[in-house]
Amino acid sequence: MEAPKDSEKPAGDAAPKQDVPQDALEKTNEELGEVAKTDTPTPSDAKPAKKPNAFKQFLKRFNVYLLLFLLVVVIGVAVAVVGYLNGKKTPKTPSTANQTLTQDTLNQLANSDATVGDTGQTLTVQGNAVFSGQVLVRSNLNVAGTIQLGGAFTVPELTVSNTANLANTQINALQVATGSTFQGLATFQSGINVAGSASFTGAVTVGQLTVTKLVMSGNSVLEVPNHIAFTGASPGRSINQNVLGAGGTASINGSNMAGTVNINTGTSTQAGCFTTITFSRPFTNTPHIVITPVGSAAGQTQYYVTRNTINFSICTNNAPPTSQVFAFDYFITD
Repeated sequence: MEAPKDSEKPAGDAAPKQDVPQDALEKTNEELGEVAKTDTPTPSDAKPAKKPNAFKQFLKRFNVYLLLFLLVVVIGVAVAVVGYLNGKKTPKTPSTANQTLTQDTLNQLANSDATVGDTGQTLTVQGNAVFSGQVLVRSNLNVAGTIQLGGAFTVPELTVSNTANLANTQINALQVATGSTFQGLATFQSGINVAGSASFTGAVTVGQLTVTKLVMSGNSVLEVPNHIAFTGASPGRSINQNVLGAGGTASINGSNMAGTVNINTGTSTQAGCFTTITFSRPFTNTPHIVITPVGSAAGQTQYYVTRNTINFSICTNNAPPTSQVFAFDYFITD
């Protein structure tokens, strides 16, 4: 026999119905509370949860570097405000103790060596003060007015930071580190020594000028309104008696630069060199010699010169006139 199908089971043999859970909306608050207690068991030894720190929660909302920057800004503003307020304050004037000198104190100062006051006090003299003896100032001396000296003023070192006007000043030794300007006339009574070059834009007037070497540059012009004299040691001379003739003589008057050779001829003169003039100081190069005959007798001679750096000679190509007095002027340039 076939087993009966489920659909063919009798109604009385049907399975019992299972309990369907009741909807939470249909339960009361008391029932929900009971269900919660049974579903979530709470251990008897569990500790209550800690409450979070409010300060830490506040700090978490901000960046730490931002807070440091704000702190630096606040400190800077505070320093600026304090500096500004201190700058607006009027500085206090230091007070000094004043002491009045009585007549007894003045008498004591006049008759003895006494100390008045200390470094924190100020001595004020309303009237004039006369010091018969020496006055020693151990510290700085400040003078608000004019200083008038009736005698000499002696200091080991004087430094003037500004302009100094000196009416009549005598200085034993004056050393000027930089340029010096003399607006008026400068008079040097004992002479002036210039180690370097000197430049004069105006006229220079001197009573006597002695130079080792005079150099004129450019388009210079040398004007001598008066005489020019060439002084110095007289050169030596030697004569040729055969040319001068019997009884003839020759002499010289002048220097290495210019002079006159005086000639006296005798009898039986001959052609040749009258005299030889030796320079007191030899020339570096062979000099240039200009000869000028003086007198008609000198003009009758066919004169010429020979020269070198040591001496020169005055000569004639013909026999000079006998028993005559004449001369030759000479001018020499290097």
